[in-house]
Amino acid sequence: MMDEMNRMNLKFSSRSENEAFARITVAAFVSQMDPTLEELTDLKTVISEAVTNCIIHGYENRTDGMVSISAEIEGDEVTITVSDEGNGIEDIELARQPLYTSKPDMERSGMGFTIMENFMDQFEVVSEPGAGTSIRMKKRIESKKALYN
Repeated sequence: MMDEMNRMNLKFSSRSENEAFARITVAAFVSQMDPTLEELTDLKTVISEAVTNCIIHGYENRTDGMVSISAEIEGDEVTITVSDEGNGIEDIELARQPLYTSKPDMERSGMGFTIMENFMDQFEVVSEPGAGTSIRMKKRIESKKALYN
């Protein structure tokens, strides 16, 4: 039997109070895959980082922007895309460097992309200055069911 793809889409205002909502919603969607606690924690961390980047860097804390998240489950893989229509990134390679931050005055750690890249199996950033950024991530879930069979 071929696994059918399961999808969800979420769109919300670029407000910091929506970051927890996004994290919990994606975790609830992925929980049907029966992930380990560590996998779920990693995914929640990645969503927090991505959404926070959209709000702080994409929209510079303006609350009139929209953040979009789509997630797809196919077999044992989940693909998550987090995007905004904000400022975009001038130099993606520079932005991906550990400890680099464009907002040093805000005490940002500059580890967001590094964390996302390390917690996921695949990680891709597409951005156009003035038109927004899209982060696409993929992770294979070693379901607890598989561990105990």
